[in-house]
Amino acid sequence: MNKLQALQAFWESFDWPAYNEASVPDKALDLHNGYFTYSAAISEFGAVTALTASVWQRSTSWSDVIDKAREVEETLDGGWTIIESDDGRIWIKKGNPFYQLMADEDKTVRRAYFNIDVEYFTN
Repeated sequence: MNKLQALQAFWESFDWPAYNEASVPDKALDLHNGYFTYSAAISEFGAVTALTASVWQRSTSWSDVIDKAREVEETLDGGWTIIESDDGRIWIKKGNPFYQLMADEDKTVRRAYFNIDVEYFTN
């Protein structure tokens, strides 16, 4: 899988659908119990690239969104993880702040917003 597919697979590994933020379907919150969005950018070998992601849910409770945020945090145990792509490895690290809860104009939407740093050790 290429670098963009590897990022997609990483976010999908949390058992909720994941979408590149440029291709989120209309009414995604009506289609899914919850989902991830993420930014995607490719950079030079070893360059630190700041990316973002969010987990979204329509709910009156924050518990599922916080649970998913903690699941991502546990995957980055020690502050990082490495994923594979066809032409090398991708190092995903916690940014600062790692995540924060965000308000939405729709008071039933819950969102956690992530900052991550990525380094591509790929051809």
